[in-house]
Amino acid sequence: MNQAGRDDPLPDHLSKLRIALVHYWWVNRRGGERVLEVLADMFPQADIFTLVLDPKALPPSLRSRKITTSFLQKIPGIRRHYKKFLLLFPLALEQFKLDEYDLVISSESGPAKGVLTRPHACHICYCHTPMRYVWDMYHQYRSTAPGGALGRAFYSIVANYVRQWDYVASARVDYYVASSHNAASRIAKYYRREAEVIHPPVNVSSFSIGTIAEDFYLVVSPLVAYKRVDLAIGACNAMKRRLIVIGQGEAMRALQQTAGPTITFLGYQPDDVVREHYQRCRAFIFPSEEDIGLTPIEAQACGRPVIAFGRGGALETVIGGLPTSSFAPESSTGVFFAEQSAESLADAIRFFESIETHFSPAFIRRNAERFDVSRFKSEMGAFINLKMLKFGTRQLEEE
Repeated sequence: MNQAGRDDPLPDHLSKLRIALVHYWWVNRRGGERVLEVLADMFPQADIFTLVLDPKALPPSLRSRKITTSFLQKIPGIRRHYKKFLLLFPLALEQFKLDEYDLVISSESGPAKGVLTRPHACHICYCHTPMRYVWDMYHQYRSTAPGGALGRAFYSIVANYVRQWDYVASARVDYYVASSHNAASRIAKYYRREAEVIHPPVNVSSFSIGTIAEDFYLVVSPLVAYKRVDLAIGACNAMKRRLIVIGQGEAMRALQQTAGPTITFLGYQPDDVVREHYQRCRAFIFPSEEDIGLTPIEAQACGRPVIAFGRGGALETVIGGLPTSSFAPESSTGVFFAEQSAESLADAIRFFESIETHFSPAFIRRNAERFDVSRFKSEMGAFINLKMLKFGTRQLEEE
């Protein structure tokens, strides 16, 4: 049995394929990188391609794998400033030479699917979301572009070019997999393509239910504007509730300046420390609108309820509802808040506190188990097998 608990090996014809895994950039170890780690475990023969790599972000299991980076890797400071080179992403991706591969699996959140493959290679894209900074969140990113009016104008020009390239590149994919129904709707909207939904993997077996819930709420997130950690800070400031924030990012200093005495920032923490905080928190706060979001699943794997903004991927991972008299905590894994505001979140926290003893940690964990790694490997393996057979048939018909 392999490390994720799967004991049904892939069909022989898949294990013999020449496979390339293409990831947008690998400078952190977040949800997208964890998905690629599982894909790499499924296909130990696969080579990995990524625009930019920070070797320190690689898990031990991948440090011996063949990993190819783009010409962007040679730019000084690229690991910190890669986002500034958006204009060069299309060119860099198209330089990857993938002629020798039978199957290309791209992992998409930033650009990855735009690679060029040979006609007889099947290209499957696992898409967390189309690039949000040039599609649905374009105006938000443009408004915060550095450099004032000139910077916003430059961002508009670059985003327009990348958006057009991204749409054209979407046709290079033979089959799409979406990480959520939420992401699938974006793929249909922007690319006019259908996508099978296979939720991303969480190694549920590495988490366990905590024995005692302590008096603090928890956020685990990159500290960037769209994650809306400011809402959790604002609500806990107003209510004088303890909040622990794990994560780092460009918004950290601004968030610290608004935080009151009940807010604690721990910065980056290793997995075991994050896991311990999941187990000990009263509830996990998830204030952003995400495509899917793995942290609420991890919190639920520890038996802890989630207080989440009631839109996006949280609706697919958390069982719950808005605060009402008919709310049933025994058959719920969290509480939703309706408006993305500190006041709405505070109302949800008050409601949660009035019923928190009625939540069932065992029920909450069972909900998380449907996202386990073994389930992902089984569904993804079956999808790839089916599409490879279909693709081969199509190639024969075209010949």
